[in-house]
Amino acid sequence: MQAIVRRLYRDRWGYAFIIPSFVLFAFFFLVPVIWGGYLSLLDYKVFDKQWIGIRNYVELFQNHLFWVALRNTALYTLAVVPLWLGKALIISALIFPFSKPIQTFFKAAFYLPHVTSAVIISMVWLWIFNPPFGLLNYLMDLVGLGPHAWLGDVRTALLSIVFMQVVMGGGSSIVLITAAMGSIPYHLYEAAYLDGATKAQAFFRVTVPLLRPTLLYLMVMGTISSFQVFTNIYLMTQGGPQFATTTLVYLIYDTAFKQFNFGLASAQAVVLFAIVFVLAVAQFKWLGQEVEY
Repeated sequence: MQAIVRRLYRDRWGYAFIIPSFVLFAFFFLVPVIWGGYLSLLDYKVFDKQWIGIRNYVELFQNHLFWVALRNTALYTLAVVPLWLGKALIISALIFPFSKPIQTFFKAAFYLPHVTSAVIISMVWLWIFNPPFGLLNYLMDLVGLGPHAWLGDVRTALLSIVFMQVVMGGGSSIVLITAAMGSIPYHLYEAAYLDGATKAQAFFRVTVPLLRPTLLYLMVMGTISSFQVFTNIYLMTQGGPQFATTTLVYLIYDTAFKQFNFGLASAQAVVLFAIVFVLAVAQFKWLGQEVEY
């Protein structure tokens, strides 16, 4: 006990600097998370609450709509994360050989949608997908294809959201990947070229393996972001048609703020947290290898 007290006293200034940030973190993150877990064990209405244990979880896993939302979210994530990560990797490889000013121009151009409001982007794509006068149907009409209700068709609604996200996403990934490419020593490429490697082989055998830590970070963050997709769904489809674009976060919103069933919504949020946590751990196990150069 005395050793602990001496250690705390010795590091008192470090703790003094950490405490303000920790208080904010605890107040705005830890407390809501713990409270959400507590609410998931209650039948919590607007003016009433009752302890029901794990009944919300039983109801959740027996709810067909939850599995539909989980399937839609998984399909969205499996499509968006590899595609925008591959897009970012290809674009980074294309602009990296340019001079620094040209790199900066392209990185700024691709990063601009990342700082643009998701509401504005969704409104623009609503116009692009609009059946009567949308840009996409206009282009299809030029090649003799008829108009299509992209967001109103069960077969294409989720694909349209995925396409929009892949086209608009990846700006921050390009910035990170090009920065990581700049830290790779050039003598590794010289050794590869002396061994007869082509530029494509050097890219896949030297660049990509040494980008593993950056790609791991982007994959984990992209998976978390994709499982939390809400704004685009809320503004563009409201989870329709026929629940074809209902995702887990939109289902949580609908359960909490339309049905006012906060206990069940909290259980959904806890399950979402568990899924994302397990996926993050699996990705770290798969890609989390030390890279030395």
